[in-house]
Amino acid sequence: MTSSTHRPTVRRPLLPRPFGRRGHLRAAVAACGLVASLFAAGPAAATPDPGDTPSVHRDVTSGQRADTKEAMKSGEIPGVDEIVHSDNVRHLANLPKTALQSINSDLAFQGKYAFAGNYDGFAIYDISRPSAPRTVSQVLCPGSQNDVSVSGDLLFLSTDSSRSDDSCSSTTQPATEKSSWEGMKIFDISDKENPEYVAAVETACGSHTHTLAPDRKNVYIYVSSYSPSETFPDCQPPHDGISVIKVPRSAPEKAAVIDFPVLFPDGGNPGGPTNPGVTKTSGCHDLTTFPKLKLAAGACMGDGILLDIKNPAAPKVIDRVQDNVNFAFWHSATFNESGKKVVFTDELGGGGAATCNEKIGPTRGADGIYDIVGKGDHRKLVFRSYYKIPRHQADTENCVAHNGSLIPAKGRDIMVQAWYQGGVSIWDFTDSTEPKEIGYFERGPLSADTLATGGAWSAYYYNGHIYSNDIAKGFDVLKIDDRRTDSARSVRLSELNVQTQPDYR
Repeated sequence: MTSSTHRPTVRRPLLPRPFGRRGHLRAAVAACGLVASLFAAGPAAATPDPGDTPSVHRDVTSGQRADTKEAMKSGEIPGVDEIVHSDNVRHLANLPKTALQSINSDLAFQGKYAFAGNYDGFAIYDISRPSAPRTVSQVLCPGSQNDVSVSGDLLFLSTDSSRSDDSCSSTTQPATEKSSWEGMKIFDISDKENPEYVAAVETACGSHTHTLAPDRKNVYIYVSSYSPSETFPDCQPPHDGISVIKVPRSAPEKAAVIDFPVLFPDGGNPGGPTNPGVTKTSGCHDLTTFPKLKLAAGACMGDGILLDIKNPAAPKVIDRVQDNVNFAFWHSATFNESGKKVVFTDELGGGGAATCNEKIGPTRGADGIYDIVGKGDHRKLVFRSYYKIPRHQADTENCVAHNGSLIPAKGRDIMVQAWYQGGVSIWDFTDSTEPKEIGYFERGPLSADTLATGGAWSAYYYNGHIYSNDIAKGFDVLKIDDRRTDSARSVRLSELNVQTQPDYR
């Protein structure tokens, strides 16, 4: 292993000028510490043979077994830090966290690079050799959750925590402070080793996640945010829509909010106590656009929605569904390849609870599969079934449905998905009524004694490999060898933001 470290450098924005509702890009806005750490991790010692039926392979990476748990003794649940996977999945590499030591979050891809969010900033990895990825640069720019996406020479970063200002050297402060800032940050990534912070746009209630609707001249950003309570000044109800930002590609410093379309004129799902166990809708958690079909799907706390985005600056709701029996928090959405289905996820427990156990059962904290029927403005979302990983997890493991993407296999609907400490699941929903898992990868619990937060935040398929950003363990590279997914290997993309779904056809 070799490494080199550059001292943090101060860079000024391309054009300092006012942005958002409060203030401007200060000279400190570009005080992003860039730490280039060049190294490669060796592959895990697992060489299973391909097959159709998942079976267990174990790699004891920590030398420790959590024999305080009977389930671990029996092998039903893997030991602490033990790696298990189906026989059709290989673990090729892992890059542990280095300069960015906080929570790893979402992923985006462009060419031979992966871009990985972290609550401390973001990292850029060279994945030209998937079995030996290396770190190109790390940008220190704290602010949860640092959801990341890329388009051309631009990188977009969500800030959903109250910061002292819009700089990369900002500090956490109470949201009640008048100087508090939350929103979108924009970087120039034309030089992958030296990204430059070029703009900031403040948005109402911050930016928990964001979704791109790009065209040739502009990048439209749909900013999802929601109000966790009524105590935050920027999140006072009714927070019933999304912020739309327009970013001119030729002048990203002119990025600005152009609209705040109301998606829930009736206020959305009232949640408990009207619907016990359901989160009240006060914004959206995530949207996925399908630009080719001019569609978007939104996961909005207590509601799932289908939108027409023919006019990307003015999305329009065409259908809305609720599940007040099994869905606690509508979290994210994924279209199938033809755009005739949507998989919605339920993040029961907010990602910090143990919900993959017998007590919770198979229909809560799961995926909901919906078919899209009808045409035009009369299209409807019709529920078909639930999917949840078939392996129970320990009560010390946070586990619930989370971020995933399609594996573009010809003639099939197959998805790879992160489940926090439930690991990575590969599953087939070609038959909407009978989804089934066809492969998986996971680590044993971080602790045998106490509930600890970790596991795969995102798991996405990109140009022949699966990449996962593990909250605690770092960046993982997986490979699936299975006849059902072999046809996906021929699909090559130049760029992938999973929440901007490509037309794989």
